[in-house]
Amino acid sequence: MRNRIAITTALAALALPLPAFAHPHIFVESRLEVVAGADGNVSELRNVWRFDEVFSSSVILDFDKNTDLKLDEEELAELGETMRTSLGDYHYFTTLTVNGAPIGVQKPDVIHVTYKDNQILVFFSVKPDKPMPLKGRLTFGIYDPTMYTAIDFPTDKDLVAEGAGFSHCKHQVVRPDPDEVLSQNSATLTDAFFNDPTGTDMSKMFATRLELTC
Repeated sequence: MRNRIAITTALAALALPLPAFAHPHIFVESRLEVVAGADGNVSELRNVWRFDEVFSSSVILDFDKNTDLKLDEEELAELGETMRTSLGDYHYFTTLTVNGAPIGVQKPDVIHVTYKDNQILVFFSVKPDKPMPLKGRLTFGIYDPTMYTAIDFPTDKDLVAEGAGFSHCKHQVVRPDPDEVLSQNSATLTDAFFNDPTGTDMSKMFATRLELTC
């Protein structure tokens, strides 16, 4: 059971890769705040994730050690640490680019977890693993490359850039149209693409993202 919850908490298999044709089993409403530092670089990305009630209930079943049908502070802390460890393999579902070049992220110091209104809420910040200057075209997105989790930003206001350093940048929230993505990539979206055992980058094509031109 612990192995199973580790898999679902990571929102993907830890030991067994999910097939490329996987579809969402977990649903998350997200908010992303991109913060500009005083040094002219992106300083951090603040995440808030709200998990669906079904997944949240399954988490309680596996982490409620004292069987009181709720998660106390120690149990929530254990869940946060499990996520902090497991999601590292997936870069915390964070994708950053500068002029098309990818930037990685550092492991967060802590992932805070609360339980409210029958839903798990997760709060954490990540930092780029190298300087990310506020110049050129910057993109910021949160998506699950395994397609096991559907991550949604309910409104464009849930993707925000904060800090004076972004004042000279043009902001745009991009929500790709699925039909348009499929049409533009029809030549590559073949059976071989979907059945590639190494996985695909398909979810990135459909992912909502924040684009800044500075």
